[in-house]
Amino acid sequence: MAPEDFWAFSVKQVDTQYIQQVVKKSISNLPVGDILIQVQFSSLNYKDALSATGHYGVTKNYPHIPGIDAAGIVLEDTSGQFHPGDRVLVTGFDLGVNTWGGFAELIRVPAAWVLPLPAGLTPAESMILGTAGLTAALCVEALLQHAIQPASGAILVTGATGGVGSLAVALLAKLGFEVVAVTGKRDRHAYLTELGAARILSREQVNDTSDKPLLKGQWAGVVDTVGGNLLATAIRSTQYGGCVTACGLVGGVDLPLTVHPFILRGVRLIGIDSVNLPLAQRQQLWHRFATDWKLTNLEAIATTVTLTDLPVWIDRILKGQVVGRVLVHVAK
Repeated sequence: MAPEDFWAFSVKQVDTQYIQQVVKKSISNLPVGDILIQVQFSSLNYKDALSATGHYGVTKNYPHIPGIDAAGIVLEDTSGQFHPGDRVLVTGFDLGVNTWGGFAELIRVPAAWVLPLPAGLTPAESMILGTAGLTAALCVEALLQHAIQPASGAILVTGATGGVGSLAVALLAKLGFEVVAVTGKRDRHAYLTELGAARILSREQVNDTSDKPLLKGQWAGVVDTVGGNLLATAIRSTQYGGCVTACGLVGGVDLPLTVHPFILRGVRLIGIDSVNLPLAQRQQLWHRFATDWKLTNLEAIATTVTLTDLPVWIDRILKGQVVGRVLVHVAK
């Protein structure tokens, strides 16, 4: 039987301030949906931090519960898709954006958002991966689909100490690629080496500010989590027939380059979105994470926190001070 109330990390607006607090909510306050889930774990993403600090481009209505990822146990399902006790996960769609999200003991969501937890993953492992892992997997899948193999050459990963970057480094290394990781954190080289990076470069080394339309071709593929001029430099530095995946914009939304990399080197630029990815494709990638793409070093990537710890970690992720993934242990 579902409880009448639950604890949640809630954000309320008071004039121009956004107040974050762990409060008790009534189950009657949950949005309409097919499936009621008792959340065990979530994760902290940059998007969650924006939602928790009143970023109108992410969340428009408050009070609100952020959390774009959730893993837990089905309590009720009016769709007939699942049974009480089934382990499930939800990432993306509108969860934690304008629908109350995973930073709560209970969520209610449409059946179209919910996947069964693969047998080879624990709820905690699924949330260390979360949206970041799904995004990294889409990047790697795009490289493979465009005939980029370990023998093709080195793969550049920008923003390598972030959530998507860390998981991309680990996954690419597992698949046998030579990974060149980019970071501005000089004290995290050992961390990246442990994940499988063969070489580590500073941001300055891959941020060319000249107006050259092409640079020396160095990369068979790129996983870019930053955007802006770092992405433009990476594209201009990609070798003939290479593939660049783009999934971030913290470095800016402008892309200062010419068409030369595309028409003279045949470089492919692939945009990556995991938010509205069809459920069938999600399920395939989650299955791979539980089987042939299973990462055995997830604990090295994650820091575990509770709901009451979130304000500190939200501030840290906004300041670029978080390395790897932040796993949120929701269940009390």
